[in-house]
Amino acid sequence: MCHDPGVVLASGVRIGWADLPERVRSAVEGIIGGGAVVEARSQPGGFSPGTADRVRTCTGRRAFVKAVSRELNEQSPELHRREAHVTAALPATVPAPRLLGCYDDAIWVALVLQDVDGHHPATSWRPQELTRVLAALADLARAAIPDPLADLPTAAQSLADDFGGWRRVATDPPPDLDPWVARHLDELCALADRAMAALAGDSLVHTDIRADNLLLDSHGTVTVVDWPWTCRGPAWLDRLLLLINVRLFGGHDTQALLNQCAADTDAESADLIATLAAFGGYFADRARRPSPAGLPTVRAFQQAQADVVRSWLQEVGRVRSAAKRGFGI
Repeated sequence: MCHDPGVVLASGVRIGWADLPERVRSAVEGIIGGGAVVEARSQPGGFSPGTADRVRTCTGRRAFVKAVSRELNEQSPELHRREAHVTAALPATVPAPRLLGCYDDAIWVALVLQDVDGHHPATSWRPQELTRVLAALADLARAAIPDPLADLPTAAQSLADDFGGWRRVATDPPPDLDPWVARHLDELCALADRAMAALAGDSLVHTDIRADNLLLDSHGTVTVVDWPWTCRGPAWLDRLLLLINVRLFGGHDTQALLNQCAADTDAESADLIATLAAFGGYFADRARRPSPAGLPTVRAFQQAQADVVRSWLQEVGRVRSAAKRGFGI
């Protein structure tokens, strides 16, 4: 199945291996330890303006290299440092690539990771691939947080500012604010408040689950990549984020999947709906801001996510209204 050509994909504009300074390339080759890099293939997906290359050395060693500088984007080097810290500490039971080494000269940061021979899930999502990813995220939520990551922030700490999106929209509404959103801003703000209270938990949470941050190999094994936003939170949070991505590309009953997620984790469906609404506010608020340096496509993708979350909330509201359950939206 191919993705809907009208759907905005999670893909930015990158530099490549050849664009890295010689000192960075040399350091990376030293970490890999297999001589000079003779092949580099840039990988699609994600929004970092830095490199994302699968490389091969003259002796046949392979690695995945991601490197970025402050000049490309002020925030991205710190995200790479966070990812290096997290990935180095993840136990082998977590489905993540192993960190082979990191180069950091205070300007450029390069991560050298295990090269995973896999592909991103198809979008629209294929049922078999979706089932495998949901199972992998359930396993991830049961993983013990290792001692080196005991200082991970909580989901509430990580998402507090993001979940204030609807209040910022209410304070400074854009002229093209969707009429349904305008009518229900008070309820949306209240749902975001409920979401903050629902974020308690001690599961290892990736917090950035999308198709482009997942790889499946020929055996169906799932690997989760890009870990800078890792935190401690509820067991259902990553699966909820996945369902936003599934909803974006269509073809599945995301409400049924959400209800199943709530049942599997002994959570209240209403808490998941509230968190969905809070993420909708984050996407809507961010989408109206100027594009960050080096990331010209991210705002369109955030707007696309805001739109699908809004449609989901409208659908839930209609269903519950028809059932006379008094659901506010």
